[in-house]
Amino acid sequence: MNTTTVDETALQAFVLKAVDDLGAGYLGVMVSLGARLGLYRALADEGPLTSAGLAARTDCAERYVRDWAASQAAAGYLVYDPEERTFALTPEQALVLANEESPVYLPPAWNVPAAMWSDEAKALHAFRTGEGIAWGDHDPRLAHGTAAFYRNGYRAALTSQWLPALDGVVDALERGIAVADVGAGHGHTTVMMAEAFPRSRFHGFDSHAPSVSEARRNARAAGVEERVVFEQVRADAYESGGFGLICFFDALHDMGDPSGVLRHAASALTPDGTLLLVEPNAADRLEDNLTMIAQTYYAASSMICTAHSLADGGELVLGAQAGPARLTEVLHTAGFSRVRVVAETPFNLIIEAKR
Repeated sequence: MNTTTVDETALQAFVLKAVDDLGAGYLGVMVSLGARLGLYRALADEGPLTSAGLAARTDCAERYVRDWAASQAAAGYLVYDPEERTFALTPEQALVLANEESPVYLPPAWNVPAAMWSDEAKALHAFRTGEGIAWGDHDPRLAHGTAAFYRNGYRAALTSQWLPALDGVVDALERGIAVADVGAGHGHTTVMMAEAFPRSRFHGFDSHAPSVSEARRNARAAGVEERVVFEQVRADAYESGGFGLICFFDALHDMGDPSGVLRHAASALTPDGTLLLVEPNAADRLEDNLTMIAQTYYAASSMICTAHSLADGGELVLGAQAGPARLTEVLHTAGFSRVRVVAETPFNLIIEAKR
């Protein structure tokens, strides 16, 4: 390799960036441990604490806690007081690391890259052969991490912002309609809507049996099981007809035939029914997607979304960064004549479609 034209300043800058990214991988393990051991929770409730005080309150060994806390302080995840030798969480850090009901609570998300590493051998095979990897063939941490990560963000926005942005949908839900949640996963979105709109009936559909079982448990825990039904079925095979609202929450791009799935949804809607499509936020061109969030989405797409789409038939592989133009085109092709973006976040596009 010719190195005579290497810019040493640029090389050192890139090495530091790569090492910084490597450090983030190490940090993720520490974040997961901190959440599962209750270390963040103890600091939020009782901090500032010394490593000995934190260990005592969490029934952990002090010597391990000492290095854990030091790693967190070095990363800017805890505040260290050198005079008192204590560690503390700021209110902002507590929302991200300790408050499990916060819309920005992140520790469960580290289950996703952990699952990706665990599935590296499968990914190597898939890259070399072009074969897919079905959702259910991944490390189980993927489903649990994804569901837990998205749950709080949906809770913060779904019933208070996204549904009200749809034309006439909240009024219909309050009167009582049938709702389908396609690709419902662990059922968090289905349950949230059922809790908010007691006169409506909700149907969650997913092809992944363990997720369906978890969704049923979540419905029972929330006390809405009498108005919520979860069924293991493909996204193009549930019984059609009579739905006033059909929702896809970060699920359509994972499917092998999104056009066929949307055509089935169009046939299952009432004449005045609405389709709600929530997809990862992306611009239409790669050069406009070169961001930190897009970096994460593209990586997840190659290992998870594209992989499942190929395993599911691969008729049209959208990937996790399809963009509004491509999504609109697919919706139009499936028979939805009216399509509009009604809201967006740094992470999601919220799209309304009508026949």
